[in-house]
Amino acid sequence: MSVSSIADKIVSESILIVDFGSQVTQLIARRVREAGVYSEIVPFNRAEEAFKRLQPKGIILSGSPASVVAEGSPRAPESFFKAGIPIFGICYGQQVMCQQLGGKVTANDVDGEFGRAFIDVIAPSPLFENLWQVGEKHQVWMSHADRVEALPEGFKPIAVSDGAPFALIADEKRHFYGMQFHPEVVHTPDGGKLIAHFVHEICGLAGDWTMAEFRQTKIAEIRKQVGKGRVICGLSGGVDSSVTAVLVHEAIGDQLTCVFVDHGLMRQGEAEQVVSLFREHYGIKLVHVNAEDRFLAGLKGVTDPETKRKFIGKAFIEIFEEEANKIGGADFLAQGTLYPDVIESVSFLGGPSVTIKSHHNVGGLPERMNMQLVEPLRELFKDEVRDLGRELGMPDVFVDRHPFPGPGLAIRIPGEVTKERCDILRKADAVYLEEIRNAGLYNAIWQAFAVLLPVRTVGVMGDGRTYDSVCALRAVTSTDGMTAEIYPFQPEFLANVATRIVNEVRGINRVTYDFTSKPPGTIEWE
Repeated sequence: MSVSSIADKIVSESILIVDFGSQVTQLIARRVREAGVYSEIVPFNRAEEAFKRLQPKGIILSGSPASVVAEGSPRAPESFFKAGIPIFGICYGQQVMCQQLGGKVTANDVDGEFGRAFIDVIAPSPLFENLWQVGEKHQVWMSHADRVEALPEGFKPIAVSDGAPFALIADEKRHFYGMQFHPEVVHTPDGGKLIAHFVHEICGLAGDWTMAEFRQTKIAEIRKQVGKGRVICGLSGGVDSSVTAVLVHEAIGDQLTCVFVDHGLMRQGEAEQVVSLFREHYGIKLVHVNAEDRFLAGLKGVTDPETKRKFIGKAFIEIFEEEANKIGGADFLAQGTLYPDVIESVSFLGGPSVTIKSHHNVGGLPERMNMQLVEPLRELFKDEVRDLGRELGMPDVFVDRHPFPGPGLAIRIPGEVTKERCDILRKADAVYLEEIRNAGLYNAIWQAFAVLLPVRTVGVMGDGRTYDSVCALRAVTSTDGMTAEIYPFQPEFLANVATRIVNEVRGINRVTYDFTSKPPGTIEWE
């Protein structure tokens, strides 16, 4: 099948997701893709034009931090409810659908439902046929204060909870469904199946979309966006930028030049691996820039993590522009930006999501840029990027590599970043990862790394007193990077790692382990 015919097929069999600003909207797209169906997320204020372009077979309305009853709160295009296709409203999506169709929503600042809840199925529905039965109770995840008080004409309740008499509603004639809970999150155990039922049974989609089709579609999009222009790719050596580089190279060949900025903040031996893979294995044009002195000079005296990130992002772009000029100019900058990066920095699609922290390739970009961005992975989570890497035939040593932040070790050294402290952290991190690999645990862990704290403690080695730094170890499990749990190492393992680090890494005399999940913490320390 040709690229164009694949793209046409995807567009003809798709789901449109309308984003009202929820922090977990992208999880809806993820569940739809897991069901083998292509989807696109668009902000509510661009939904109508996207509908005309995509001609979807179904619509999903997302949640939102807004209140339906507040003046000026977002709405879905009225035309959606007259289009004759199924609609699936989630939380705010249910409320806005009911409000616009003649129902009633009320604000409730006191008795909302948050977290785990249970719904009682009170009526049958094609939405959950062969999944849920009348009389059963099922766990869901709620996060709402407002709630529907009166249903529009044609709707009926099909499941209820203690705090929501209309927890799940249906207008079976029009194939409109609304739920107060969030089926997209893992805390609703059958949520993915419920979304799959909607796209398969209600919308009638086959579910044969694959990562191979995503690859071909993105190649077509890159070719269309770039044309005959030149692209420069910021290669960090991590999974995201590596997959981006290979995908863009497959699309446009020698129009791509990769720039690997060796900022002196990499893991041990990483720079050599990157250069070898891309120059020797893929034959991709690669410019290796040794910028360690430049970055360390700019970070001298800097202790605020946001200032670090902003400086590193700005320095990256400046170097990209300098190297683009050296090769005769570039029209585009390719980046390995992923959705979790974007949603923690700014709202992915212009909605009112809360900024958690800026990322060097999102919030750190200077206002003046001479290149347009090419970000083919912007709608993917990390595990989907790994799948794409395997689809592209990339070696496991790169595809399965733990995530590594663009600012590198700079945000794993709270306080001032110096070459000495980078060298100390590099050695400790290498020991830690070596022990994880030796124990056969590397692929069971989402991300593991060491942090060098701005704390010194008294120790004793031999007959002498030491006064050295503290190293913190972190390891988490996750599916998509949006939430994470600590990895439950055996105490004996941690004791062995601590012994090796203290014995082998001069400058560290104490080791701790970080037991914080995400939330409330983020995965990285800064």
